[in-house]
Amino acid sequence: MRTDRQVHPERGGKTPDAVRATLTAGPFRRYLIGQLTSNTGTWMQRAAQDLLVLHLTGNSGGAVGVVTALQFLPQTLFGLVGGILADRFPRRTLLLITQSTMAALSLLLGILTITGSVTLAWVFALAFALGTATAVDAPARGAFIPELVGRTYVAAAVSLNSAQFNVARFIGPALAGLAVAAAGTGPVFLVNAASYLAVLYGLITLPTRAPRRSSGPRRGATRPGAPFRHIAATPELLLPVTVIAVVGTFGLNFQVTLSVMAVEVFHSGPAAYGCLSAAYAAGSLVGALLTARRGRPPTARLLVTATVVFGTLEATLGLMPGYAAFTAFLVPTGLAAATVTTTANTLTQLHTDPGLRGRVMSVYFLVLLGGTPVGAPLVGLVSDTFGARSSLVLGGLISASSALALSALVHARQAGSGAGEASGSAAGPRTGAPGTAANRCCAFRRRVQRLREAPGGVLVPRYHRGVSVHARVPRDPAEHGLSVTEEASPTPGAPGRK
Repeated sequence: MRTDRQVHPERGGKTPDAVRATLTAGPFRRYLIGQLTSNTGTWMQRAAQDLLVLHLTGNSGGAVGVVTALQFLPQTLFGLVGGILADRFPRRTLLLITQSTMAALSLLLGILTITGSVTLAWVFALAFALGTATAVDAPARGAFIPELVGRTYVAAAVSLNSAQFNVARFIGPALAGLAVAAAGTGPVFLVNAASYLAVLYGLITLPTRAPRRSSGPRRGATRPGAPFRHIAATPELLLPVTVIAVVGTFGLNFQVTLSVMAVEVFHSGPAAYGCLSAAYAAGSLVGALLTARRGRPPTARLLVTATVVFGTLEATLGLMPGYAAFTAFLVPTGLAAATVTTTANTLTQLHTDPGLRGRVMSVYFLVLLGGTPVGAPLVGLVSDTFGARSSLVLGGLISASSALALSALVHARQAGSGAGEASGSAAGPRTGAPGTAANRCCAFRRRVQRLREAPGGVLVPRYHRGVSVHARVPRDPAEHGLSVTEEASPTPGAPGRK
């Protein structure tokens, strides 16, 4: 049986197990294995880098926060540029370039450390350079997954990708702690540089496919504000993006808090830090696998519930008295954190216009990782001033309360928009009224969503620049590389392309 194929939705009969069906896709499987190997090395480097900074600065949590902020600052500065590149150029080519660049940077840091030439300034500079490569890599990597699987299996593919990420998070810090204790930090950076060969091999051996059909960028879609307008106009995107922005800034700063807790609170060394990171990653792995096993797509209610649970667990984690209790409580905390991030990522992938996928994913990673330059120094400052425990309690309380508040605000905004549309419909069409084009676009998108369940293609009206035209909407436009807001015939009443 041939397994070197893409996974697409079943046309009839019972849908197979999503996880098993996704893993039968040869391209996705090779990509997943390469990412697992590379991410293991990346997590080894992150743990070793934090320990190196603590060694160079005399156990300064603030310095760890600064180097973490520098590594994520480029996501804030260049993340949107990475999204534009991901939509305009072949994503596999971009990934080959970014992964090779990151391998070279890790190799340089390893050589500097082994030769004794490394300084705090070098660590800061290389962290910023690595973050710049990641700012281009992350949107392309996120938008690349749907190209390997069909829409039906996007949720399972995202969850499996999260699972491999957390397996690497589980293995990487533990291996780094043992390696640093045995040989120092330098060899760890060299191992990470070598690990990029696996993902490069996976990308090179992916089968070459014909370019996806597309009607080209829409009018105004290439402007920097296009993904933000798309997110603001789509409640199914607005909630996960805003929730992950707050959680990523204040709640997911464990790369700072765990190292400080291990060294300052529990007075332990690299091995203890590796065990803490491994416990958190073990819970994250379980959470990602449980999310992948769900038989239905995630919902906004699941996202809000998981975020409240995560915030409560993180705040309670800061109150754990001893090392053993703290380590044990990291497992459910990691489980809840993985559920939050995987659910938010899946909701974003499922509700994004394919023509804007790269740019929307760049916004997603911008708020997830771009908030770290703000959150990490604050966490480091709070840790230095009030203790590491207080930073965990504060981050958990902010995450839980913000999830409830943002959910209420988005639902109130959606209810107000629905009431406005209802009153507008009762009053009849208002030619030339402000917002008419946006209302027509949203109404068309909702109509297409209802018609997707119908067999075959259906002719539906579409408004384009004030002229009513028609489009033939396939059952799943994303499978054909089409955007439901792009595919339309050039003349009124004529059938669109299939």
